[in-house]
Formats: sequence, C-alpha cells, structure tokens
Amino acid sequence: MKKESTSKKNKKPWPTKAVMEQIYERKLWGGNDVDFYSGIGSHDPTIVKLYTDVVRSFLTSFRTPITVCDLGCGDFNIGKELVRYTEKYIAVDIVEDLIDRNKEKFKEENLEFHCLDIAVDDFPSGDCALLRQVLQHLSNTEVQKVIEKLSVFNYVILTEHVPEGDFIANKDIISGQGIRLKKRSGLDILAPPFNFRIKKQEQLASVVLDDNKGIIVTTLYEVL
Repeated sequence: MKKESTSKKNKKPWPTKAVMEQIYERKLWGGNDVDFYSGIGSHDPTIVKLYTDVVRSFLTSFRTPITVCDLGCGDFNIGKELVRYTEKYIAVDIVEDLIDRNKEKFKEENLEFHCLDIAVDDFPSGDCALLRQVLQHLSNTEVQKVIEKLSVFNYVILTEHVPEGDFIANKDIISGQGIRLKKRSGLDILAPPFNFRIKKQEQLASVVLDDNKGIIVTTLYEVL
C-alpha cells in the first residue's frame, strides 16, 4: 500500500497539449452535438454578449484598427464576433484539430489561425492580447511562462473566473479541465508569484454566476 501511494504521489501530470486534446475529444466541457465546444463561458448569451460588447468598444476606440492576438481562441464562437473590428486578428490554440477545423469554418482576409502552446512558443506580434478564461486552467508554472511574454503587447484583456468575495489568489493547480475555484482561489496576475507590471488597469465587465458559482471578470491592462 505504501509503495502504491508513493507511486501515485510522484506521478507526473500529463502534458497540457494532451490534456486539452482529451477535453475536446471526450466533450468534458459539454457540446455532445457539435464537433468542438469550448464550454458555457464561450456560449452563454449573457456572458458572451457583455464580453463582445466591451471588447468591441475598446477596439473601436482606436482611430486606426489594431492587431489582436487571441491566445486560446477555442471554438471561436466569441472571436468571430470581433474580427471585423481589427486590422488583423490572430487566433491561437494548442489543439491542432481544433485549429484545422477553425481554418475551414472561419475565413476572413484579416484572420489567421495558428496552433501554438502559449506557455512554450513565442507569441505572434500584435498590439493587444486577449486571454479569455485560459490562464485559469494552467498551473502557476505555465501561467508564469505566459506572463513573462505578455510585455510584447501594449494591452492585455484578461478574463478570469474567480470566487465571489475575498479569496486567496494564485493557489497552484495541475493544468487541465478544472480551475482554482474548487480551492476557493482565482488568478491575480498582479500578485505574487506573477507580479505582472502594468501602467494601469480597468475592469471592463463582471458577470456574477448563479448558485454561488463565482464571477467572470474581464480586465484591461495597459502594459508597462
């Protein structure tokens, strides 16, 4: 018994790419009647409309359209609503089959899709990064790797699902389907151990979920 317990304790987590592929293959975020489904956060009308409204307002505030990098674009149900407001929209995800499907389904002159691991690979160049409910699924180690590269952008729009009320930020998890909510935690990229450096921040949107299931918060950061 002791040997088995030690073995389980030392078992290494799956690579994030394999985990995310399995989530879509096994429909762990729902959507049994479609090929790829990125979860309620990408399809609930209340969540989607508020997000697209505030991001569209930000994008159209520029006299000249900007280039956006969507880091973790998922099934692109949300991204497709924003492409028209950009000079170029570069959509990235770690799941290759999902990116191949998106390339076939969504075609615009200013739209590109790339299969990248945002914790490992360099980001495409752009003015603004969108990270919508992506970092919440990653371990602190992978979050740190992403944050270290965000300084290449002028702006970051980050959406995170966090507990309602006070919570201890940035408890570590294994990258995968779940998020820190089950630990009464959520990400705060300005707090240790991440300490993301910014010029200023502005909360763009907040959706309180039913049944004490937390809040989805969207924040705009102007990068230092």
